[in-house]
Amino acid sequence: MSPSGNPGLEDFLRQHARRREDLGLVRTLTPRRPSQGLLDLAGNDYLGLLRHPHVIDSAVAAAREHGGGAGASRLVTGHLPLHDELEDALAHHLCAPAALVFSTGYHANLAALSALSDASSLIVSDAHAHASLIDGARLSRAHVEVARHNDVEHVATLLAQRGQRRALIVVESVYSVLGDAAPLVELVELAQVHDATVIVDEAHGLGVVGQRGEGLVAANGLAGHPRVVVTTTLSKALAAQGGAVLAGHRVREHLINAARAFIYDTGLAPASAGAALAALQVLIRQPGLAAQVRTNAQLLAQACGIAPVAGAVLSVPMPGPAQALAAVERAAQAGVRIGCFRPPSTPDGDSRLRLTAHADHSAADLAPALAVLQEVTRG
Repeated sequence: MSPSGNPGLEDFLRQHARRREDLGLVRTLTPRRPSQGLLDLAGNDYLGLLRHPHVIDSAVAAAREHGGGAGASRLVTGHLPLHDELEDALAHHLCAPAALVFSTGYHANLAALSALSDASSLIVSDAHAHASLIDGARLSRAHVEVARHNDVEHVATLLAQRGQRRALIVVESVYSVLGDAAPLVELVELAQVHDATVIVDEAHGLGVVGQRGEGLVAANGLAGHPRVVVTTTLSKALAAQGGAVLAGHRVREHLINAARAFIYDTGLAPASAGAALAALQVLIRQPGLAAQVRTNAQLLAQACGIAPVAGAVLSVPMPGPAQALAAVERAAQAGVRIGCFRPPSTPDGDSRLRLTAHADHSAADLAPALAVLQEVTRG
């Protein structure tokens, strides 16, 4: 008998553990400690607001007023005035008619895809779409076709061939692996022609793209478009936790009534809502943060010898997972924290170094890091 008393499960676990080890894809959890003294080019705190006094004070004040959690689904007793305030602020900043916040960005994507499509729908999903978008498509029971990355003609072909009554085009505004931008204007034009809806995940666009950090959808003049639904996270540029869907009022009403990821989930925790609202207020007062993070991103791209990126995310291809991990370790020894993506986290199956720019890094902060990056990415 196995130690767990479940030989079938033990065999399953051993098989997968052995395969991970053979491929060099074992993952472990390592606590992040503030005293480590590394320049962080791996985290998603794009605007450097994670420890901003206003963000922390607002999180604490919200927890003191409302408690450690929302306490229930928002449809029961977990709906707080703070949720309304945050939704109004998000909708205003992203130029959307309405917003609905969720406990995570993952939930926001699950809700949007599963509630806005069904078995009679077609979902055309970009090949580089985030796992949460892929999982939402699976939950929807819709027929899914995967379009080649940023290939508008392929999307058009898949839409033209469809036999389903309804269709969704699913993309990220700025992609989380390569850091490139989706051709949103062309995709919305396709949606007009083919009677489709475009769902755009602004997780890496909010706070980074646009003169005010309003995201790629609004920056392209597409905010409030009847064929566009935006999702986003509150855990990156807004330095908190949670997610949101931004769209017309009828879409919001439908999600409240039909999205299982909203109905059956505890409402966004007060501290997270307070922190996200405060971070958004800082961004509104300091719109130059968005330009600064983009400037820093281009400095990182130059040091790594890669093309300019659309937002704060950039990645450098590596020969394999072992080489990627070794580069991360060499950078850490030199005082720079970078990350890496290994299969299955990369849509193209490559191993990549993954770096993120932060608006609070000065030229003096970055100068030694740029030299380190040149060595580990080109050496």
